[in-house]
Amino acid sequence: MTEYTDHHGPEGLRTRGTVIVVPGRGETRETYTRLGRRLAADAYRVRVVDAPDIGTGIDTAIDADGAGLAGQLADLGARLAAAADGTAAEDGVVRPVVLVGADTGALAVAALLGTVDTTALRPDAVVLAGLPGHTAGTVGVAGTWDDELDVRTACPAHRGRLTDDAQVRRGALGEAVPEALLSAAYDSEADVPALILVGDTDPLADHEALVRTAKSLPRARLSTVRGAHHDVLNDLQHRSVAAEIVTFLETLRNELVPLVTVETSAW
Repeated sequence: MTEYTDHHGPEGLRTRGTVIVVPGRGETRETYTRLGRRLAADAYRVRVVDAPDIGTGIDTAIDADGAGLAGQLADLGARLAAAADGTAAEDGVVRPVVLVGADTGALAVAALLGTVDTTALRPDAVVLAGLPGHTAGTVGVAGTWDDELDVRTACPAHRGRLTDDAQVRRGALGEAVPEALLSAAYDSEADVPALILVGDTDPLADHEALVRTAKSLPRARLSTVRGAHHDVLNDLQHRSVAAEIVTFLETLRNELVPLVTVETSAW
């Protein structure tokens, strides 16, 4: 079984950057097939890795034998560096390199940038989608699969993909997120450009905390998706969300100067 799922841009087009997608609780690489294909269609090299198991068995940031959160994040950093290196063409990894994390994958990416040496993989930017709040795992998730799907998404296609994927771990959203991971993510002082995405109907999100975090970072943008649930990358608004990500990627390539500005508008 391969370690990654790859999506390549159209043949003959120059690759515009590299995107590494980090799934969240219960998700598989197949969960991000639609997003991967859409970003790749705009000539970005997309690689989806397995969801990280960060925070298991820890209560503090560093435990006595060094195998706590810091060690787990270092392992993740090494895995992501290897994933990026594996995309390299003859002229090396195509930059910008952007990490896209969802749910606990987003927490892990944020914590990774803020707490450990990432010189092995220094991303040019991050996209953090569906960040759980400190009440994650205790709000809005009941005991049935349909209840979990209702928290995740209203998109019939995404609900079907999750249901038909035998590797999706049902009940995962009901699991508590380790406090050490939450604190490391929300207290991160990452200085790379960050696009934070949240659905305004996501019951697992702490919207006030997201606003505080976005304002505390030097180069962050918080975008709220109307009507979107927890799986903000894959909900009914997935086309607009993918467009927001592509706009971010293109702006990043232009030194964070927007390529399109609105002079006047009636809507």
